[in-house]
Amino acid sequence: MIITVFGDVHGNLIALEKLFEIEKNKTDIFICHGDVVNYGPWSNECVNFLNEISNCSVLKGNHESYFIDGSYAGKNIIAKTSFKFCYQNFDNSLKSLINNYENEIIIEDYTVKHTIDNHYIFGDTDLSKIEINTNYIIGHSHQQFKRSKNEFKLYNTGSLGQNRQFLNQSCYLKFDTEKKSIELKSFLHEANKVISQMKAMNYPAICIDYYLSKKQL
Repeated sequence: MIITVFGDVHGNLIALEKLFEIEKNKTDIFICHGDVVNYGPWSNECVNFLNEISNCSVLKGNHESYFIDGSYAGKNIIAKTSFKFCYQNFDNSLKSLINNYENEIIIEDYTVKHTIDNHYIFGDTDLSKIEINTNYIIGHSHQQFKRSKNEFKLYNTGSLGQNRQFLNQSCYLKFDTEKKSIELKSFLHEANKVISQMKAMNYPAICIDYYLSKKQL
């Protein structure tokens, strides 16, 4: 069985649609590990898109929790401004849908979830302070990597919709359960279409400038 795992879509319908164009006939099960919403201009559309995919399970990320609670408690000014804009444009009827997202799912000997104990885990994070007692596939930090601690493996899919190094690079992974192999994957999408839509929707300048500041491959 082939399982495609992705997450941190962040309202980027362009990247989400392209993922399914590439993988829909090559994948048995899709798993999204959360953060479908916020930042990008298509939070509603991304939630609805995934809801229509019968072989896709969607987990809850921290940004789903923000939308469910109706508040963002962080201090990052870009994130706060983005939340305020995106939340006011979010379809309230979709709240019950994202509230029903599970927190984790187990596939074979891996636990898939948005992150571990709310940590931002990067390729160089000190893992000695993080409890890792099973194999994990996570996201949250928007950085793709493979690491290990003791006998356990830790994969981060990277971000599908908001890569913070190269904006137009979408990252995910594929798990072949028969071969017991995991492959880190990526493709390029048209990030300029995302920025154009943000401008058309009159996003705050700080949000648009943040996207414009990112490099593209």
